[in-house]
Formats: sequence, structure tokens, C-alpha cells
Amino acid sequence: MSTHVRPATALVPPSEETQYEEDLARGLVAADDEAFAAIYRHWGSLVHTMAARSLGDPHEAEDVTQQVFIGAWRGRQGFRPERGALGAWLVGITRRKIVDALAARTRRLTLAESVARDTAREQPVEAAPEAVLDRVLLVDALSRLPRAQREVLCMAFYEDLTQVQIAERTGVPLGTVKSHARRGLHRLRLAVDQGRELSADG
Repeated sequence: MSTHVRPATALVPPSEETQYEEDLARGLVAADDEAFAAIYRHWGSLVHTMAARSLGDPHEAEDVTQQVFIGAWRGRQGFRPERGALGAWLVGITRRKIVDALAARTRRLTLAESVARDTAREQPVEAAPEAVLDRVLLVDALSRLPRAQREVLCMAFYEDLTQVQIAERTGVPLGTVKSHARRGLHRLRLAVDQGRELSADG
């Protein structure tokens, strides 16, 4: 199927705009790559703006924007024009992805606090300053991990999921999940060790 695509900046009457969006919707359902590219140009800015305002983080907003359009493409057969316009459908997906991102952020923070508490309990009383330092280092290191590594560690430690379960939930190959976990833990340990060395030198 070939869908005529006009420049995203073109000004058209409301009725023609509606027809254009309906054409794009038909193109999406028909897996028309050209139509999908036009959909991204048409609504990408709106999706990113919604995500950025809700999350306050440009990197997370970019991730959410990507997830929205990947989700729209994969779920295109579920779009029902009689239930609403394509734009409204995309906004609905965006809101769900934002909620998911906020929930993931909460899990990461909870995981960091849990790891820090465990570390503090393992330290003898006289090592309290080191325990505080470890807590700060862990929270900082976790926040700096790539998103994929943070997510895997969060699901492993906070939700107590096995790597096989994480792979099933996320759709990521098991080998990749293991790699994310191994690299994430290595980075956390390295960050804590380096932080201790810097503190000792100071």
C-alpha cells in the first residue's frame, strides 16, 4: 500500500487534516513503512513533549518516545478507528509508557535503598562512616547505569525474578539479560571500590 505523505509543516483545512490522519491510520494497519514514518513526524514531537514534562528527564523522554512508536507498530492490528482517532490512540499509549517509566524509576530507587540498607547492616558499628559512603556510592552508581542494566538489576533484586523470568517478561534474549546483569553488577562494584579509594586518598 502506498500512502501519500505531505510535509509535516503543511497547513491544511481541518477536514483535510482529518482525512490525512485517517489515511495514515489505514497505512499503519496495513504495515506501510512510509505511512509509519509520517506518523512519527506528525506526532513524535507531541509524544516527546508529554514524556519530558511528566518525567523531567530528556533521556527517559527519548526512551519513552521510542517505546511508544515501537509499541504502536507492534500493536497496530489493535487500533480501532471507531474507538477514536489515531492521535488519541497514540496519546493513550504514551500515558501508559510514562506510567511504566515512573514505576521503573520508583523500583530503581527502592532497589538502591534496599542495597544500601543491606550494605549498612553488613558493616560493623565502628564502620558507620564507610556504610554511609557505600550508600551514597551505590545510589549514585545505580543512577548512572544504562537503562537496560538498571532494569535487569531492579527486577532481579527488588522483584526477586530469575534471569529466565526477566527474559520472558521483557522479551530480551536470556544471554543479553545475563550480560546486562553481569555488567551492571561489575559497574556497581567498581564504582564503590573507586569511591572508597578516593575517600581514603582524601
